[in-house]
Amino acid sequence: MAMAKERQQLPERVLHFIQRHHLISREQPLLVAVSGGPDSVCLVYILTNLQEKLGVKLHIAHLDHQLRGADSAADAQYVSDLAQRLGIPATVEQRDVKVFKAQQHVSLEEAAREVRYAFLAQVAGAIGASHVAVGHTTDDHIETILMHLIRGTGTRGLRGLEPSTRWPSPPSRLTVIRPLLEVNRRETADYCHSHRLAPRLDASNLSLSPLRNRIRHQLMPLLQSYNPRVAEALVRTARIAGDDLAYLDKEVARLWGEVVQKQEDAITLNKKRFLELPSALKRYLLREAIEELLGNLKDIEARHIEGIVAALAKPAGKRIDLPGGLIFSIEYDRYLLTQDAAVLSPFPTLETGFTLKIPGETCLSGWHIEAKIIPSEAIQDDASGYKAYLDLDKTGDKLTVRPRQSGDRFQPLGMSQPKKLGEFMIDAKIPHAWRQQVPLVCSAQRILWVVGWRIDERVKVTEDTKQILQLEFERR
Repeated sequence: MAMAKERQQLPERVLHFIQRHHLISREQPLLVAVSGGPDSVCLVYILTNLQEKLGVKLHIAHLDHQLRGADSAADAQYVSDLAQRLGIPATVEQRDVKVFKAQQHVSLEEAAREVRYAFLAQVAGAIGASHVAVGHTTDDHIETILMHLIRGTGTRGLRGLEPSTRWPSPPSRLTVIRPLLEVNRRETADYCHSHRLAPRLDASNLSLSPLRNRIRHQLMPLLQSYNPRVAEALVRTARIAGDDLAYLDKEVARLWGEVVQKQEDAITLNKKRFLELPSALKRYLLREAIEELLGNLKDIEARHIEGIVAALAKPAGKRIDLPGGLIFSIEYDRYLLTQDAAVLSPFPTLETGFTLKIPGETCLSGWHIEAKIIPSEAIQDDASGYKAYLDLDKTGDKLTVRPRQSGDRFQPLGMSQPKKLGEFMIDAKIPHAWRQQVPLVCSAQRILWVVGWRIDERVKVTEDTKQILQLEFERR
């Protein structure tokens, strides 16, 4: 009797969970991912019964991953027949996951997930749905927590699965909802049995090769031998972590504009302001910034964040390589996160040398350069980072513009001795990512001007200067 009563209550529990977490918008189509297993079959039956109360129209989606031969095809046929019996439109297709795995060089599990959600996003777009319901249960939630704990994903990983999450799927974003998140597998199996639904059983779930299966079949029974109520303990831990993270979310939203700036494909962090933050906020801001750039945190582990935190006090020029081709770079007054450290440079790429037309105009690699020969009385007090006055008799008129080279030396204006160009750039706090792009105006003998910073002491204009070379660089 107790089991029968529990089964009767299951749809009502799911309805209350959906309403409590505002998972479904009325008058919108809802995509339901159905694999054919007990969880998803239970889900689609419950949602079918709740369709009128929820005010939605359902659409079933099933993807054949082509991984289990005839069994995969039989699963697809089962879902097609199920949809027909329920009178629900369905999209049933197949994708070659193994080909995607080989192309992307990822694990089979990751390839299957990426292909599956890309398919779901495609179907959702076709039917005008913004949400897809999946059959994740409390057991999946617990296994996810343990997977994150093993992989070292930090406090965010302890939150496990959430009632709803956003799956990045350009050009649109799909919301994944989990109406069964407070229902366990035993309950979904009992529901299917009581309704004689005969769901499909995936034999690959018995394999101990995937980490999730080893957690399910080996680790959980072991943990239960230490604490029979370990599942409740893990769910409670996830709830507490979720509460803590909700607070951090609010703090990060408040601080974002003060500390973080996004420019093109890079994020910069105000160094002084960032270092003043508590450690918990530093870690959380870093994760948010990385997720903003990469779209997800699937390869970012706690060790990556801790590596960044440990390097915060390192001198400018220190770089840390992160998954996804991301670079964390320490600069003089800021930290930089980007996949291309040159994106914030004010200088266009300068790959080779160019001869300047003197007098005249020269166009090269994003620069327009104007050279004039003027008398001393024509000089104006407007020399700037991109405009310089030089003694033409000392420079000569055979000048080039080039990027820096190994062994370059330079005698900055005001100094009595030359120094290595690299040392000058460090002293001048030129960001490491910019240095190869800084134009150098050179004669055959020496560097005359580090454009944007300083001219050479030996070619400065003096009282004895007869002809002045005026050079001006302008971005085009």
